[in-house]
Amino acid sequence: MPRNQGFSEPEYSAEYSADYSVSLPSDPDRGVGRTHEISVRNSGSCLCLPSFMRLTFVPESLESLYQTYFKRQRHETLLVLVVFAALFDCYVVVMCAVVFSPGKLAPLVVAGIGLVLDIVLFVLCKKGLLPDRVTRKVVPYLLWLLITAQVFSYLGLNFTGAHAASDSVGWQAFFVFSFFITLPLSLSPIVIISVASCVVHTLILGVIVAQQQQDRLKGMQLLREILANVFLYLCAIIVGIMSYYMADRKHRKAFLEARQSLEVKMNLEEQSQQQENLMLSILPKHVADEMLKDLKKDESQKDQQQFNTMYMYRHENVSILFADIVGFTQLSSTCSAQELVKLLNELFARFDKLAAKYHQLRIKILGDCYYCICGLPDYREDHAVCSILMGLAMVEAISYVREKTKTGVDMRVGVHTGTVLGGVLGQKRWQYDVWSTDVTVANKMEAGGIPGRVHISQSTLDCLRGEFDVEPGDGGSRCDYLEEKGIETYLVIASKPEVKKTATQNGLNGSALPNGAPASSKPSSPALIETKEPNGSVHTSGSTSEEPEEHDAQADNPSFPNPRRRLRLQDLADRVVDACEDERELSQLLDEALLERESAQGVKERNTFLLSMRFMDPEMETRYSVEKEKQSGAAFSCSCVVLLFTALVEMLIDPWLMTNYVTFVVGEVLLLVLTICSLAAIFPRAFPKKLVAFSTWIDRTRWARNTWAMLAIFILVMANVVDMLSCLQYYTGPNNGTAGMATEDGCVENPKYFNYVAVLSLVATIMLVQVSHMVKLTLMLLVTGAVAVINIYAWRPIFDEYDRRRFQEHDFPMVALEKMQILSTPGINGTDRLSLVPSKYTMTVMIFIMMLSFYYFSRHVEKLARTLFLWKIEVHDQKERVYEMRRWNEALVTNMLPEHVARHFLGSKKRDEELYSQSYDEIGVMFASLPNFADFYTEESINNGGIECLRFLNEIISDFDSLLDNPKFRVITKIKTIGSTYMAASGVTPDVNTNGFTNKEEKSDKERWQHLADLADFALAMKDTLTNINNQSFNNFMLRIGMNKGGVLAGVIGARKPHYDIWGNTVNVASRMESTGVMGNIQVVEETQAILRGYGFRFVRRGPIYVKGKGELLTFFLKGRDKPAAFPNTSSVTLPHQVVDNS
Repeated sequence: MPRNQGFSEPEYSAEYSADYSVSLPSDPDRGVGRTHEISVRNSGSCLCLPSFMRLTFVPESLESLYQTYFKRQRHETLLVLVVFAALFDCYVVVMCAVVFSPGKLAPLVVAGIGLVLDIVLFVLCKKGLLPDRVTRKVVPYLLWLLITAQVFSYLGLNFTGAHAASDSVGWQAFFVFSFFITLPLSLSPIVIISVASCVVHTLILGVIVAQQQQDRLKGMQLLREILANVFLYLCAIIVGIMSYYMADRKHRKAFLEARQSLEVKMNLEEQSQQQENLMLSILPKHVADEMLKDLKKDESQKDQQQFNTMYMYRHENVSILFADIVGFTQLSSTCSAQELVKLLNELFARFDKLAAKYHQLRIKILGDCYYCICGLPDYREDHAVCSILMGLAMVEAISYVREKTKTGVDMRVGVHTGTVLGGVLGQKRWQYDVWSTDVTVANKMEAGGIPGRVHISQSTLDCLRGEFDVEPGDGGSRCDYLEEKGIETYLVIASKPEVKKTATQNGLNGSALPNGAPASSKPSSPALIETKEPNGSVHTSGSTSEEPEEHDAQADNPSFPNPRRRLRLQDLADRVVDACEDERELSQLLDEALLERESAQGVKERNTFLLSMRFMDPEMETRYSVEKEKQSGAAFSCSCVVLLFTALVEMLIDPWLMTNYVTFVVGEVLLLVLTICSLAAIFPRAFPKKLVAFSTWIDRTRWARNTWAMLAIFILVMANVVDMLSCLQYYTGPNNGTAGMATEDGCVENPKYFNYVAVLSLVATIMLVQVSHMVKLTLMLLVTGAVAVINIYAWRPIFDEYDRRRFQEHDFPMVALEKMQILSTPGINGTDRLSLVPSKYTMTVMIFIMMLSFYYFSRHVEKLARTLFLWKIEVHDQKERVYEMRRWNEALVTNMLPEHVARHFLGSKKRDEELYSQSYDEIGVMFASLPNFADFYTEESINNGGIECLRFLNEIISDFDSLLDNPKFRVITKIKTIGSTYMAASGVTPDVNTNGFTNKEEKSDKERWQHLADLADFALAMKDTLTNINNQSFNNFMLRIGMNKGGVLAGVIGARKPHYDIWGNTVNVASRMESTGVMGNIQVVEETQAILRGYGFRFVRRGPIYVKGKGELLTFFLKGRDKPAAFPNTSSVTLPHQVVDNS
């Protein structure tokens, strides 16, 4: 099955699809765990964005949760904006203090107050002293008002009487862009407040300049300057929106990964619980823990073992209960095979509930036989009492079936107390079982019992301490084994009050006891069980019998003509409700998980170096460096936008500067090349393969990525530097106190705008993604250093002339102008101070302060990026743990159930009504026993109480299991082992077409029964394997094998305690072929012999034999096989028993 694209490429979906979905969890092939669909539609409240950029999560609750998360993430960046404001106030304080005069007191005081407010606000937000609602709703707008007021105060107070259209424009553009990258608000409010502040700033500045230059007003020049301001603001807003969009995308991706991480975690917990429940429903906990521990071992550790692993433990003083359904043959003749399996499932599910109530460990179900043990693995003083109560409850339960089916079915129960060896044999189809002489005695107690009574031995009676009345059982008269061993037996006599009293004394709820339950008092449908618990849970409440009766009474109601359909509809409704509850639960847990991540962020910082912020783990740093960031193309497109607006501003300031047009065209072409090379990896279908490969290489190579970023910023810087140096051609030097100009106005008239363009270059630098803060610092130092050198050295006369012109136009005294000229020369003394710092210094310091601010922000961005990367690694690790758990889960479950049956149960919550059953018309069944193992088995101390004997049996069964790994035997399924008997079937697979054929009607007889021939080969291979074992161990074990072919019903009894088995006449005859066979031979009936002879098998006629329930049957012994004929799609493996024809 192909992987779901929405999941398999979440980065692509999250980054570049306007309408995408993410399906969770991460393995649709498995279909395990809960799945939630998340979609993002191209709609949103901010109409300033194109439709494909307006993203909103669906459902709305998820979008609301995301907005809360996004604003919480931006709380730290709000502190960054406070730092920006504080640095601006420091800049004003320094500029006023350097040339202090009485006129500078007002801006100095205002800046000082602003600085104090910034510090107070920083402390309040950092320490969390403000209410959360105030921090989220009020502080962002309060900070915006504070910054706007500070900028306007600086504009109004610092340039009193000498305003120009370029005053504080750089700071306004800087803060407008900063609003987009720091404020924890939605995009629409940020756009509104940014536009509003820019409009107000432009209007105020335009009006003030127009009023101050009434007589000397140059309308066209002022208009061009105002338009240049608008373009600067517009560039800041556009790039800011792009920055916000990129941050929103990045945070949405991180949010989805956080949700996915939580989804994975929930699935991990759910699957761990599911695995444990399923394991413990089949195996005791102490055995399951050992198996899981061994499963996690390395292959090298397993290879060092001399023998196959055996999980076997000795348990003393336990009570063993065997129960058999009397009249099962009559019952099976009155209903179909499917109805029989359903009836058995419901009956045994009730037995399992009773077993949980009476502290029994169900060992195995053998056809219609149920046996369990009390006192294992945890010892109980009242184990015998619990077993008696269990037996009485089972007798009562079968009486209910008897009333419903109008048949003579009953329960025959035998109980014996002693010692058992409990564990698992073999390497496939693990089933917990017990072995010992006492187990054999308990089995014979059942065989020698009486229907409807509980038959106990003397050892069990000794443990009862007189809590039950008994009468002589005389089991020896009904069972030769009991008579031979001289075992005294008894039958339990128990009235209802006595049973209730005994149960109460033993801490059991009498309301659920068989004699206290109204099970037999209500006539109702044969559906005995109704379970509402998840698969594998143990129901121990006292309503065992009352719940099904209530359900059954409703089932007979004519308003519900089809109770099965009603169950399905109810189940569907439950699942819808569960899905809604899951979604609410997931949202709540997601919010908690995000808060937990954010609080743990400080711990993560310890993993990085303080200055460089690189991970201390070199491998982690390498993984981070090759991390692909799919927003690099958008970042380079910002450089194109910046260069465009740079050219527009310079065209407005100096339209005759031809160099500007050349640098714009050349620079834009080069930047477009860089941008296209970055976009090629994102949209591979739109570009040539070589370009895509080159783009991918750049994305995954750190030095190439840094070089690409440096080239982009270098192009911007060079464009600005070349334009600034070209302006020198217009400056001809001072001439009679004036400057000779090539044009009426231009760059010499407005040199500040070229510094504002450098601010845009800084903005483009911090827009770069996947570039470390150190590289950004290097690039920003390049921008700042280039502009500073030009301002102070190359443009020194231009700025001095600009200041002279400006203050002369505003009627500054000549003394001040002379002092300005002195101040701009070396060797000044501290007494010569001006009312204003020369522009070349103010512009340079402004660029430097902005560089520091952006560097601080770059560190914050990288810290966030590395944190998100660690979160992503955490998600990946959790996925790996899920997959690993899934592999263990499947390995364990497929060792207990056939793979196609395991898929039915694994990963879904099955009710008892949801049975697995499958009818097969043509399969093969084989029973293989070791009759002389009983003579080999002893419980003497030399054999460690029998454990060493079982260890040898484990080696034999494990070698048989290993044969199933041969591709030749892929169609053979091990069903179970019963003591020393091995049961297998062929053709029992999800579909009957196991040999590669697509249609049953198209197959010939030989093709249809190929699996039966494979089963016969398997039986012969088992004989060869046992011969090798005998030769190596000097033993003389022999197999007695019976085979048959025909139709069967395969199914699972109990969704809570799944037990896979096959039923039908075919199985019964195969079992009789084994029990009536001869050691060392494979016995088959005539029909099976006729089919196998066509495959080259050799037979010897045994003759008619009597088979219980079948009369006389003609049987044959299978002796071997000649070289098989070549059939389509059959294995060419030659097995040891096959004769190779060399002719």
